Amino acid sequence: MISLPDWHRRYTQQAGWTQSLRNYLYNLCSLAKARSVLEVGCGTGAILQDLIAYAKSLWPVGVDIEIEKVRFASRLSPQAHLVAANALSLPFASGVFDVTLCHFFLMWVDAPAALMEMKRVTAPGGILLALAEPDYGGRIDYPEPLAELGQWQTRALREQGADPLMGRKLRALFSGAGLRAIQSGVLGGHWQDSPAGEDLDLEWSVLRSDLQYRVDDRRLNFWEEQDRQAWKEGTRVLFVPTFYAVGMVP
Repeated sequence: MISLPDWHRRYTQQAGWTQSLRNYLYNLCSLAKARSVLEVGCGTGAILQDLIAYAKSLWPVGVDIEIEKVRFASRLSPQAHLVAANALSLPFASGVFDVTLCHFFLMWVDAPAALMEMKRVTAPGGILLALAEPDYGGRIDYPEPLAELGQWQTRALREQGADPLMGRKLRALFSGAGLRAIQSGVLGGHWQDSPAGEDLDLEWSVLRSDLQYRVDDRRLNFWEEQDRQAWKEGTRVLFVPTFYAVGMVP
C-alpha cells in the first residue's frame, strides 16, 4: 500500500517530467491572464502548486474524487479552492472557468464523458488543456530483458481500469468533443544522469504495488536488479510517449 505522502511524491515526480512542456502550454494559452482555472483530477495538489507558482495572483480550483487527497491538497495549497467531486458530474455552473485542465488523468476515466463535462464548465472562448497523457503502446525499454517489465506494467494498468493508449487518442477526443483550434503533440525524451536514489525507490514502490499480485517476487527482484544496474551503468533507456492537447471552447 502506497501512503498518501508517497502518492504526493509520485505526483510531484510526474510533474517534474512535464515541467518544460507545461510552461510552454501555460504560455500558449495565456494562463497568467486567466481569471479562473480548474484542474480536474488534482490528486494531492502537485499541479495546483505549480499553477500558483506560475501566476501568483491565481486562485485555482481543484477537483478530485478521493476525499483524502483533496484534504491533503487543501493543506498544501491554501490559496486553492478544493472540492471532492466526480469529474463526470462537476458541481459547477456552465461556462464559469477560463481554463480547465488535467494532468495524467484522462487515462483513468471515461475520457469522452469527462472532456464533455470539462467543456461544459469552460466559458466560450476558454481553453481546455490535457497537459499530459501517456501512451504505453509506444513504450521503449532497454536493455532488452526490461521490455517484459514494460509489457507487464501496461497489462496491469489495463486491469486497473486505465487506458494505456490514451496518449494517441487525445487529438481525436478533442475533435470529437467539438473543440476548435486544436493543437497536440508529444513530449520528447532525453536522458542525462541516472534518477536520484529516492526517485528510483519510489518508481519501484509503484511498480511493485501494480505487479505484486500478478508477477512473482523472483521475477520482480530480477527486473529491479537489472533496472538499477542499467541506470548505474548508463545503459538504461525508458521512454513512454507522453501526449498533450489544447483546444478552444466554441
